[in-house]
Amino acid sequence: MRTLLLGGLIFLLVGCGFQLQGNYQLPAELEQLRVSAPQFSEFADEARERFRLAGATLVNDSSATHVEILNDSLSRRTLSLSASGQVAEYELIYAVNYLLVPRQGESKALQVEVYRDYQDDPNFALAKTREREVLVAEMREQAAQQLVRQVIAQVSE
Repeated sequence: MRTLLLGGLIFLLVGCGFQLQGNYQLPAELEQLRVSAPQFSEFADEARERFRLAGATLVNDSSATHVEILNDSLSRRTLSLSASGQVAEYELIYAVNYLLVPRQGESKALQVEVYRDYQDDPNFALAKTREREVLVAEMREQAAQQLVRQVIAQVSE
């Protein structure tokens, strides 16, 4: 009886289209992929890992689909000021510009952006610096996930 119940539960989960987060259906064109980036790019390392986790094999073959990461940047803009006129809250913007060069067809210049709010308090500068570092690492990871989804969508069109 327990086996039948477990089998029914698995059947329901598969039937409804449930997939673990980060589990992508890679098109055949992305099974082998070349990723290039500026030297020492932390984002490139994260993007390569995300493509590997998605099931792509990273190669140096010039005939493979190519993702060229042009640059990644972090900028911020002021969202609010305190009563004394000091900046109380920033919006951090992490942007990645890249070029998608499919095996066949035209290359496309694309961009991924991730936004986060960040509250600043000069009284806790050391703690806020560490918090900002963690936040940027999370933004980099989220941007890499978006890049993988965006590349899959562009190739699947």
